[in-house]
Amino acid sequence: MDELYGRDRGEGAARGDLGADRSSPFPDVREWSEELRELFGDHVREEVLAAAAEGGRLEAALEIDPGSVRPSVELLRNVLSLAGGLSESALARLRPLVARLVRELTAQLANRVRPALTGIQLPTPTRRPGGRLDLARTLRANLATARRDADGRVVVVPERPVFRTRGRKASDWRLVLVVDVSGSMEASTVWSALTASVFAGVPALSTHFLAFSTEVVDLTERVADPLSLLLEVRVGGGTHIAGALRHARSLVAVPERTMVVLVSDFEEGGPVGPLLAQVRELVTSGVTVLGCASLDDRGAARYSTSVAGALVAAGMPVAALSPQELARWVGEKVRG
Repeated sequence: MDELYGRDRGEGAARGDLGADRSSPFPDVREWSEELRELFGDHVREEVLAAAAEGGRLEAALEIDPGSVRPSVELLRNVLSLAGGLSESALARLRPLVARLVRELTAQLANRVRPALTGIQLPTPTRRPGGRLDLARTLRANLATARRDADGRVVVVPERPVFRTRGRKASDWRLVLVVDVSGSMEASTVWSALTASVFAGVPALSTHFLAFSTEVVDLTERVADPLSLLLEVRVGGGTHIAGALRHARSLVAVPERTMVVLVSDFEEGGPVGPLLAQVRELVTSGVTVLGCASLDDRGAARYSTSVAGALVAAGMPVAALSPQELARWVGEKVRG
């Protein structure tokens, strides 16, 4: 335990003298993980290794069994940060873990966020032919016609088929997430990617994802696949919000049906004037804008209050929102 958590204190710490001695070599993570399994079982082993990985221990992350670890954003964030300098062989060992963490966390987030998005022009049941057959509803509506054939099989005659109306075109509303991936935004970047993938599943929204530091990278083509999206995002660098909003303006086709959501700590790396000018351009054209000072489960805000105040004065509301609160805001705007 000291080797995993000691951090240069306790029995596993470096000795005060620099001379050689004849003490036994201290066990590494792999040896400790095997002893943990023998002494306490797989569950405790995975908990300890996950905690060590959350603390930044790469060796522990490589030893974790993807199938038994408890998913957390902290673990995912640290594993992703560790993955940057790995060889292809080591990265291949981490991919199953990253894939499971992303899959589980996205599913958990979707369960919490979807209630806020219900009714946003989703396909609905109808008796009119034209959409896809809703098999489950058709079976329930025609249970009275169920009969057994000569072979004893149950046959349902669909006298009243139920169809699904076609959802409105995805271009009805455009949501542009402009996400700050500078060095101070690591946790919020993970939540933004997971949240974007949930929005991408809503037929009434065309979801775009712009990652920016001093440069802007359009990752919209990966927004439906959060694993691919997170593996492409490179956290670090400075902050040029004005340039990111300028790129977002180029994506606006119908301003009245476009939302631009800026996720940032608003620590602009250059003059604030150009940033405020971009916000005024968006607002004047009719685009709905929002500044998210934070995007995590706790909504704990860390941001430049002076720049945020200037953004509010320029027409961009600023709030510290959780993913559920952001989804509620988007749902209210789309439903009108």
